[in-house]
Amino acid sequence: MKIAVSSTNKNITGNVSDVFGRCPYFIIAKILNKKIIVTETITNKNIDQSTGAGISTAQLMAEKDVNVIITGNVGPRALDVLKQFNIEIYYEEGVIENVLQKFINGELKKIN
Repeated sequence: MKIAVSSTNKNITGNVSDVFGRCPYFIIAKILNKKIIVTETITNKNIDQSTGAGISTAQLMAEKDVNVIITGNVGPRALDVLKQFNIEIYYEEGVIENVLQKFINGELKKIN
């Protein structure tokens, strides 16, 4: 399973960004047997788009084969695109490493 967390910086000890489409980075974690086996940081190149940043970012997540998004907020158009790609969305705040552990433990609520 691949989980993308909107991030304020480039590492897992940073905080979840309160925005999805215009967050500066994503931490993508691969989870296997309830453990984080690898993480990758990607820069969100859609951050400076004048319009449609959320939609473009949602498409990027699909291209990266992400199964789950954890973020502070997702706009309605990006939410629609994520749903079209069957990507689950969870809203949470805090340190990314802790938030990922909460997800693994089943402590986060999925957004419908």
